[in-house]
Amino acid sequence: MAALCSAFALIRLPMRRRIAAGTRPVKANPIYILQARTPNVPAASLLTQEHRAPMPSPQRAAVAESPATAMPKGMIPLFAFCCGAIVANLYYAQPVISLIAPDIGMSPFLASLIVSLTQIGYALGLFFLVPLGDILENRRLMMATVAVCILSLAGAALATSSNAFLLLSLLIGFSSVAVQIIVPLAAHLAPAASRGRVVGGIMSGLLLGILLARPLSSFIAGHFGWRAVFALAAAMMAGILAVFAVKMPVRQPQHQAGYGALLRSLGALMLRFGVLRQRALYQACMFASFSLFWTAAPLELTRTYGFTQGQIALFCLAGAVGAIAAPIGGRLADAGHAHAATRWALAGAAFSYVPAMFGNAWGFVGLALTGILLDFCVQMNMVLGQRDIYALDAASRGRLNALYMTSIFVGGAAGSSMASSLYGHGGWMWIALVGAGFPLLALVRRQAVASRG
Repeated sequence: MAALCSAFALIRLPMRRRIAAGTRPVKANPIYILQARTPNVPAASLLTQEHRAPMPSPQRAAVAESPATAMPKGMIPLFAFCCGAIVANLYYAQPVISLIAPDIGMSPFLASLIVSLTQIGYALGLFFLVPLGDILENRRLMMATVAVCILSLAGAALATSSNAFLLLSLLIGFSSVAVQIIVPLAAHLAPAASRGRVVGGIMSGLLLGILLARPLSSFIAGHFGWRAVFALAAAMMAGILAVFAVKMPVRQPQHQAGYGALLRSLGALMLRFGVLRQRALYQACMFASFSLFWTAAPLELTRTYGFTQGQIALFCLAGAVGAIAAPIGGRLADAGHAHAATRWALAGAAFSYVPAMFGNAWGFVGLALTGILLDFCVQMNMVLGQRDIYALDAASRGRLNALYMTSIFVGGAAGSSMASSLYGHGGWMWIALVGAGFPLLALVRRQAVASRG
């Protein structure tokens, strides 16, 4: 806890020190972003003023850049890699719990809490940390969260007691939300005409991180032990912290508010924007189906097809093909096809379960086809939703993203929580029916909204 306090001391200063009216350039490597401080002026108007008003010195003229020119191509793969590496921290423990528990004297009940506490920590971070991206300098905020993540992962690698490991699992989840600060930052830097493509490219990295974390963890633990998984993850985060310090652009948001007011504004934003409510519902249903499938699939592969853990890890790699949906979805949104693409994504997710409903005829190939198509549709719909909500209010993107991702998390938790019960009572057929039902529910809601105009 002392480490948590010391790391977040890095970001206290911007909350207490507000800059007076005027503008001043802030240097960042590799780009420069003009930091504006004109009170009571909307961000859009301020941007116009920045372009129209003459700069008082050649230095300011040299460093002032609009968001349209502040997103070099090389930053997109960098952001994608960082997102994938950070989000993978949430999933490293899942396939190695059976190795962790006996080594540190953890009971089966406590072992079952490792994944839950990691997810709870992530949910807390989404609600309490991600909104800070609307008032604090983004690079400093991300560096503070990654610093806490390094200490938490290193602590997990060295943990010798079950209570310590559970607390560190909570902190790993809590500090891994930097990924949800990166995506709104990228949306801010990208020009509106290509924002969907940029967000889609970055989200493909996030999905790859989710899908590759489990097989990578299993491989490392099998050769070097489970502690090596967390030690290498900590080293990876240390590298990302260095990248943030050198490459991440500086962005000081225009919005000025206290932390309490910031949290209270979340409810107002949800009530204000119907698009946010709709997109959150659609993606919550999609992620419920996604989590249901990937929680139940290992059970089916083990019991019906006799897969080993190594074979299950290879099977999970099939879902990585779905990562190509993110840039496709972004380009469709940029081209004005978001509504049609949403319908196709929702319908495709429901249809993806058709091969899995005929397991005896298709075998595990049917499950693989379901996983690939489902991941493709889920990823596409997520990017389409992010493209829509980031266009609602530029000054509130951090909070909008927090609300959107929290809704998705709730849907995913609901899907995974019912997987064992459904599979135990009705086998894979019940999984397929309920899994198809979630996107169908979203599709019905989508059509109802469209019919009202």
